Amino acid sequence: MKNVAILGSGCSKCKVLEQRLQDLKAAHALDISVVKVTDLEQIISHGVMMTPGLVIDGQLKSVGTVPKDSQLLEWLKE
Repeated sequence: MKNVAILGSGCSKCKVLEQRLQDLKAAHALDISVVKVTDLEQIISHGVMMTPGLVIDGQLKSVGTVPKDSQLLEWLKE
């Protein structure tokens, strides 16, 4: 199982990213766990200054943007 964290305070991009991840999980039967991290100290500890931040299995994958579905799927299948 991949552990996925969305780092952000609930901005519109954060919500879009969460929905895309849930849609990909359902469409591709992915074994992932998605959590939202809203604590500012935890977000900053990952070096994220613009949200959303996306962390997959402890690795920061994107900051300040919502990646395309194809990119998300590639990361989730690594």
